[in-house]
Amino acid sequence: MTKWVFSATLFLLSAVALADVISKADTGFTLVITGEVKTTPVESYDQFIRIEEWWLKGHTWYGKSENLSIEPKAGGCFCEISGDNQVLHMLVSYVQPGVELKMVGGLGSLQMMGVHGGMSWRFEPMADGTRIIQTYNVTGYAPGGLKDVADIVDSIQTSQLNALVNKLSSDNN
Repeated sequence: MTKWVFSATLFLLSAVALADVISKADTGFTLVITGEVKTTPVESYDQFIRIEEWWLKGHTWYGKSENLSIEPKAGGCFCEISGDNQVLHMLVSYVQPGVELKMVGGLGSLQMMGVHGGMSWRFEPMADGTRIIQTYNVTGYAPGGLKDVADIVDSIQTSQLNALVNKLSSDNN
């Protein structure tokens, strides 16, 4: 039993993303979140694109991750479709398969706050796997400012990157 608990603890510790709010002000914030996996950048990127397999359903509008998709092309949609109900979460602005995907827009409640965001998911090779780096820059106007929103968005996005890292780690065991 002790060996199992120790192994499970090591697995969980290896699958934790490191988050950092680089800056925050009333007019915007920058987040950088990183995680490491023992898969190649191409494998990591390919799993990222299959967002419906790892995105947390609690952070969808209709409660089902399988309703999500990313079209990995300039102008492509990070969308959620449930019957006639549809959400454009972000718009793909840059694609370099296996290396990086960038999107613009506001996730969740940021959509209606009068802000603009630029998000990058980068997949960097390491000697024994891949470092996944998510950067999210948000700027604009929100009543009361954006400073207090940064930590909330950081927490949610860290959970999302952890979900991707955990999916890649569990599929690789």
